[in-house]
Amino acid sequence: MKKILFSTLVLLLTVVTAVQAQVNFSVQYKRVNATTVDIVFHGKADAGWHIYSTNIGEGGPTPATFGVDRIKGARLKGSLKPGLGAKTMQDPIFEMPVTFFEHQATFTQRVELTEKEYELKGYLKFGACNDENCLPPTSVDCKLQGTDGPAAQAAASAAQPEAPAAPEASAAQPEAPAAADTAATDALPVVAVDSAAAKTLWTPVIDELRSFGGDTGDVAGKAWWYIFFLGFVGGLVALFTPCVWPIIPMTVSFFLKRAGDRAKGIRDAITYGVSIIVIYVALGLIITTLFGANALNDLSTNAIFNILFFLMLVVFAASFFGGFEITLPSKWGDAVDNKAEKTTGLLSIFLMAFTLSLVSFSCTGPIIGFLLVEVSTSGGSALAPTIGMLGFAVALALPFTLFALFPTWLKSAPKSGGWLNMVKVVLGFLELAFALKFLSVADLAYGWHLLDRETFLALWIVLFALLGVYLLGGIKFPHDDEDEHHTSVPRFFLALASLSFAVYMVPGLWGAPVKAVSAFAPPISTQDFNLDPVKIEAKFRDYEAGMAYAQSVGKPVVVDFTGHGCVNCRKMELAVWHDAKVRDLLMKDYVLISLYVDEKAPLPEPIEVQEGGQTTTLRTVGDKWSYLQRSKFGANAQPFYVLIDNQGKPLNHSYSYDEDVDKFVKFLKTGLDNYQK
Repeated sequence: MKKILFSTLVLLLTVVTAVQAQVNFSVQYKRVNATTVDIVFHGKADAGWHIYSTNIGEGGPTPATFGVDRIKGARLKGSLKPGLGAKTMQDPIFEMPVTFFEHQATFTQRVELTEKEYELKGYLKFGACNDENCLPPTSVDCKLQGTDGPAAQAAASAAQPEAPAAPEASAAQPEAPAAADTAATDALPVVAVDSAAAKTLWTPVIDELRSFGGDTGDVAGKAWWYIFFLGFVGGLVALFTPCVWPIIPMTVSFFLKRAGDRAKGIRDAITYGVSIIVIYVALGLIITTLFGANALNDLSTNAIFNILFFLMLVVFAASFFGGFEITLPSKWGDAVDNKAEKTTGLLSIFLMAFTLSLVSFSCTGPIIGFLLVEVSTSGGSALAPTIGMLGFAVALALPFTLFALFPTWLKSAPKSGGWLNMVKVVLGFLELAFALKFLSVADLAYGWHLLDRETFLALWIVLFALLGVYLLGGIKFPHDDEDEHHTSVPRFFLALASLSFAVYMVPGLWGAPVKAVSAFAPPISTQDFNLDPVKIEAKFRDYEAGMAYAQSVGKPVVVDFTGHGCVNCRKMELAVWHDAKVRDLLMKDYVLISLYVDEKAPLPEPIEVQEGGQTTTLRTVGDKWSYLQRSKFGANAQPFYVLIDNQGKPLNHSYSYDEDVDKFVKFLKTGLDNYQK
């Protein structure tokens, strides 16, 4: 087992160094004469990558082709012509000769103008591979439009045979400016960006955005309530474990018997509960002190940390299954317990609470570990660990206080038994399921494609099916009660829910939305086999390129600040974006730009910016988009949607996480109305 874990870790760490696809195209329009225009596509590929040429046989990789969406007052003159420098070799994978370009590639499509007013909207579709991976067929849009073509009558009277094919474009021609920082693996239209105009798009509009009122984009309050609730649920779960539940009646009885009167016993029990809260909140404050908000956000998509979190949860799950016990050194608990016996007053009670924290660590440790990891990497605030621990401690301390106030409740409380171990085993299954989420976050951020959506769902289906079988008594773990031969009613209903959930996820293997797990599973775009025809994806993941396209087509823009590891982003995309009304507005009336703030693709070179009186270095594409969100819009949480015109000015208030479809439709329509005004 150790060898398997070690080999898996080495493999995952090795993949971190894999080179992501870096293939970028720019477009030039060259006027040959009064009636002829050449559309020239110039591409650059990183070392190890090659772009396939036009003459690829059937059954081979994706060849370069030119397609037309709309053409008026013009016609294509010949086919797409590759430039110089192509190589031909026998490809061992496709088992056929293929022609490709390395480092640079040039393709030229000649267009003949037939009328004074002309318009052509087309695209280059190309394929690219390295020795390990291939890009999906990728499109580069182009648009040719003007009123300086020949008269329609002259074109009709001058019906001539087609001119000879365009000469091959020289690979040595000057290189056009490339579109800025487009994520390499995205099949996106690439539009030439004017650098001077791009700077104006970054001008802050925080005051203008706030003048619209409404959602300011600061979702910290919502996140804090969620984090507190998550911690509270974790504390309730910890109560029903073999390390905590049996201690409750003993501790409460001790306080009530030790005190001279019942009132003092109640005060001691309340003090004991408050001490538990202080201890766990202090743990949260330590995490808060060690890590700031930016560091926690970096941890949320850092490959090494997510792999460590994944392995940590797997170890916790094995502990809950009964493989071993995770305990703190016994001398720690003995030392604190001895100290508590020698002291009196509030300090004695506090040390007793601290002893509880130490001796119950084998059960509470995995829950606290998962809770701290989850809230630290998704809370959006440096206070998230403290708030999470506050919720956990309140739930853990609550029964000590309540049973002290109402001691008769102890008689009706469930007695210790085999059901406590069942709680641990169920938690083990849940820890394994959530472990896959952390591995998925690293996989998405770095584009490894080790845990695409169908693989993730298959593992979850198996896990929850096995959980159902366990609850029905079909599987036994080391600490389970061997004498138990019947299935209790609560276990039956839990098994029914678990097995039903597993069956519910099965259609997801063929592309069904499976909205209940959309917050945890990878996006549907990572799925290879998808029968769902509805796809709502942004054409652009680059701000400047998307804005240039919006200017060329005269449309407003939806800027979607999102993240690969953003749970609520996936919920919004499935629950709101897939609604027919929202889908039509996003795809027809707006230009949608999705900016991933955790994208790990490196920038061509680091960028230093001034922020808050300090110099900040932007090293990745995600750093750049995160800085754009902070500096231009004054927000730092995701999801964050902002409507702007094609000059970068806001059209409505911002919008964050809210699954109210009608509210989101109103948000989009208001922005559209303001743009049309």
